[in-house]
Amino acid sequence: MIDKIIAFSIKQKMIVGFCVLLLILAGIYSAIKLPIDAVPDITNNQIQVITSSPTLSASEVERFITYPIEISMKSIPDVVELRSISKFGISVVTIVFDD
Repeated sequence: MIDKIIAFSIKQKMIVGFCVLLLILAGIYSAIKLPIDAVPDITNNQIQVITSSPTLSASEVERFITYPIEISMKSIPDVVELRSISKFGISVVTIVFDD
């Protein structure tokens, strides 16, 4: 059986070469069309609470906006990390949750 395959391959070099080329092209096409979802998502679950108050200074934003938001967000279950930034007129509170 193998002798017949070898004899056919030696006699029909063009057909075997064409089949090999066809397999290579099919592999390249499959590699290009591979969906990017094959890479796992490694980002964490997080929410940002962004508030704006153009008339308040940074210390007032922290006292009247950022701190109350932080206090209320700490009571949410599965909170891993709580970050905040208070600047002139804006407050950004980031809440990171357990996956």
